[in-house]
Amino acid sequence: MQKSRDFRKEGILKSHDSRRSPVAISRQALRMAGGIAAVCTLSVSVPVYADTTAISAESNTILRMGKTDFQDSRNLFPAYEYLRLSVADTDKDGSTTSLHVGGWLRGDLGDKSARDRYTDADLQYGYLSYRGAKNNLVINAGRQFVAEGVTTERLDGLYLRNDFAAGFSAAAFVGSPVVTEPNFKADDLVFGGRISHSMYKYYTVGISALKSFADSGRYREEEGVDLWLHPVKQIDVTGRSSYNSLTNGWMEHAYDIAYVPLDNLRLYGNLSNINYKDYFFRVTTSALSFTNRLIDPNEQVLTLGGGMAYTPIKNFTIAADYKHHNYEIAKTAHYYGGKLSYSQPRFLAAGFSVHRMDGNVDKLKYWEYRLYASKTLGKADLTLDVIDLNYDSTLGTNNVRNAVTVAAAASYEINESLKVGADVDYSHNPDFDNEVKGLVKITYVFDSKRAAEGRAKSEK
Repeated sequence: MQKSRDFRKEGILKSHDSRRSPVAISRQALRMAGGIAAVCTLSVSVPVYADTTAISAESNTILRMGKTDFQDSRNLFPAYEYLRLSVADTDKDGSTTSLHVGGWLRGDLGDKSARDRYTDADLQYGYLSYRGAKNNLVINAGRQFVAEGVTTERLDGLYLRNDFAAGFSAAAFVGSPVVTEPNFKADDLVFGGRISHSMYKYYTVGISALKSFADSGRYREEEGVDLWLHPVKQIDVTGRSSYNSLTNGWMEHAYDIAYVPLDNLRLYGNLSNINYKDYFFRVTTSALSFTNRLIDPNEQVLTLGGGMAYTPIKNFTIAADYKHHNYEIAKTAHYYGGKLSYSQPRFLAAGFSVHRMDGNVDKLKYWEYRLYASKTLGKADLTLDVIDLNYDSTLGTNNVRNAVTVAAAASYEINESLKVGADVDYSHNPDFDNEVKGLVKITYVFDSKRAAEGRAKSEK
C-alpha cells in the first residue's frame, strides 16, 4: 500500500446544478472552454518577448455506457470532456515561464451518475510556473499537486524548489488544501517542505515535514525521511518512513531493494508496515474516515514480499513473486504465483499469469488466472485482457465461484492529431450477474511553436 495523503478525487471546482437541461450543461462547458480560450487568445495576441513560445493542448471526449446493479437499476450514459492546455515561453538563457491548465466537465445523457446532479465540472490544476536555467529552480503558483517526502497534496498555493552547493536541495510550499466533497470539513491551511542531500550516482536522503490547521486548531502534523541508495551498480534501495506527531506513532515504513546480478536477471524484495490509527488519522475524504466504520483504527498490517524476473531469450520473460500480509485483526494472507510474458515494443505484447491468494476468509481464498495481449496493426491498436478468479467456495447473492472480467479495447490514429477508440468491459462476479460497460473516446492533440520574431511553424 503506497502512502498518499491526497485521498480526494482529482479536481476542485464542483457544480451543484442538478438540472438536466442542455442549458445547464452548456453553461459549464462555456465556463471551462471560455477560460482556456482566453488564455490561448492572450498567448497568440500579446508580443513575444521570449526566444520561443510553445503551445500544446489536448482534448479527450469520452462517452461512458453502463448500468448499476439490480437494486439501484440506473442506465448511465455520462459524457465527459477533458481539456488540457500548456503555454511555455523559453528565454535565451534557458529559463522557462509557463502556464498549465487542466479540467473536465460531465453531462449525464441518461440517469444521474451522481446522487444529486446531472452535471459536474472540475478544474484539476491551473498554475503558473517558472523554471530557472540553473540549480533546478522551480516556482509554481496556483492550483497544483505537490509531492515532497511525506507530502502528496493537491493545494491552491505556492511551491518553491532549488538546488544549492555541496549536494543540498530544498523545497517549500504553502497553501489551502483542495477539498472536493462539499459536506466534508478538512484543513484550511497547509505548509511544509523537504531538505535533501545527494551524492551523484550513490545516494539521496531527504527529511520532510507537513503541518496544517483547521478552525479547531492543529489538524495534521507529519514528519518523514526518504532515501535512495545505489552503493554498487547492481543494487538499488528505496524507502520512506513517516511519523504522526499528533498521534505519536509511526504511520508507515516502506522499503524496496532490487539486485541485478546479470543483465537478464532481476531479484527484488519489499517490506512495509502500516498502522491504521496513525496512517488514516485526519484523512481528507469521508470514505476513509473512521466514523464510517469502513476502516478499523486498531488494524495494522506488515507486508513482506519478493520476486524475480528472468529473460532467457530476447523479449521473453519468466517471473515469480510472493507476498505475505500479516494483519493484526484480519490475520494472515499469502499471495504468490508466476508469469510468462512476451514483449516486442510498439508491435506486440502478451502474457499469462497464475497466482494463489490464501487467506483466512472466503473472499481471500482463490486462484487468479490472467491472459492479456496487445497488438499494433498499422495505425490501429488492439488490446484484450481476461481475468478469472476461481474461489474455493461460492460467494455473494449470485452464488458465484468463478468471477470473470473481460476487457477489450481498440483505437485508431486518423492522423497525428486525431485518435478515436472504444472499450468494452464484461464482468460476472458476486455482485453482478452479468455487467457490461463501455466507452467511446476521441482524442485531439495540438502542438505548435513560434520564434521570437513571430514566425510560426506547426509541429503537428
